[in-house]
Amino acid sequence: MLDIAVPPHGLQVPLFGLFVTRRLRASGGGRPGLALVEVSVVEQRYRAVLEVKAGIAVTEVAARSGVSRQSVHAWLRRYEQGGLGGLADRSRRPDSCPHQVSAEIEAAVCELRREHPKWGPLRLAHELGKAGVIPAPSRMSVYRVLVRHGLIEPEARKRPKSSYRRWEREEPMALWQLDIVGGAFLADGTEAKVVTGVDDHSRYCVIASVVARATGRAVCLAFAAALRAYGVPGEVLTDIQYGWCLREAAHCPAGGVRLPGDRRLPVFVADRSERARARLLAC
Repeated sequence: MLDIAVPPHGLQVPLFGLFVTRRLRASGGGRPGLALVEVSVVEQRYRAVLEVKAGIAVTEVAARSGVSRQSVHAWLRRYEQGGLGGLADRSRRPDSCPHQVSAEIEAAVCELRREHPKWGPLRLAHELGKAGVIPAPSRMSVYRVLVRHGLIEPEARKRPKSSYRRWEREEPMALWQLDIVGGAFLADGTEAKVVTGVDDHSRYCVIASVVARATGRAVCLAFAAALRAYGVPGEVLTDIQYGWCLREAAHCPAGGVRLPGDRRLPVFVADRSERARARLLAC
């Protein structure tokens, strides 16, 4: 419940965009009730202007209307200059924008887009620069022009790279990331596969084994060799089709590796070594 102090004699006070006024009940002689009366912005300002012109102090009118004294004085000036029309809300758009694309360039962008509907903002900006348009608009300027004229559907803003949160384990040997890389061609044209493994914390390459076919046995042998050379990591992140065989390779005595006690090597089925694969193929 809201405790509203209603002024006498029917004076009105603003409440959430409405006005609360004190009125007598229709039966007459009863207790006064409250009525919510919707008032437009122009009418509210006009009433404030009339109250000031009637001799009421600006401070009192401002407090009653819920605005500052400066706003009341501004309403007075606007009313004297333009009457009731001057009390309406005005656009806050600036009169000029020096860095906005000129009308001639904007028309050229729209015309070029209509001639070549498949050209995007980058291509349009490039073509305008080749045509000698000075100053040549940027890609974002062309994009805003196309959106403004409905020639392109606005795209959702992408997250900035600064908001990306990269994760890694706090120490080496906590997690290995394994994957199979294709596209490695031998001298005779045969395509070979490369079994790759990267330590998540140090980014050290623990596995780089070339195999003719990425079968379960070939992958397990490469993985077991890395376990013998570097030890057993805490976790492994790899592709789904090799997860089961890596568990067996780490636990099978034939592989030359035993885990302490009955602990099974946790292998997570996923792929997070794309950057390592790209660097390997670039070598």
